[in-house]
Amino acid sequence: MDKLGCLVVLVASCGLLHQAASAVQMEKLGGRKRCADQDCSYVISVAEALEDYIASDCRFINLKKGQMIYVYSKLKPVEGAGVFWSGSVYSERYVHKMGNIGYFPSNHVNETQVFKKKTIEMPTT
Repeated sequence: MDKLGCLVVLVASCGLLHQAASAVQMEKLGGRKRCADQDCSYVISVAEALEDYIASDCRFINLKKGQMIYVYSKLKPVEGAGVFWSGSVYSERYVHKMGNIGYFPSNHVNETQVFKKKTIEMPTT
């Protein structure tokens, strides 16, 4: 490849890197969270979706009415924000969605069984 071709490839590569580096900054949902353990790997409770919820961005999960959700953490809301929990869906009908973890509004679910009443509060990352 000649010098001009190398220069074109270099400039195009820099442009792609610049686009990848300028990601959109998303607002923080909470400054602190409550979990069953230090890694938020144990389930706090199980909840049932009261209504359908369509995720607004990649941080959230979709919920279907009647679907069971394993709750792993509960965010303490920042001022002006809603109350969000994180969890994963469970349902034989939606087996392809099992294991997807994300946030959902706590007012869209009913907590049906609590496994861990005493939780640990920690900062979000």
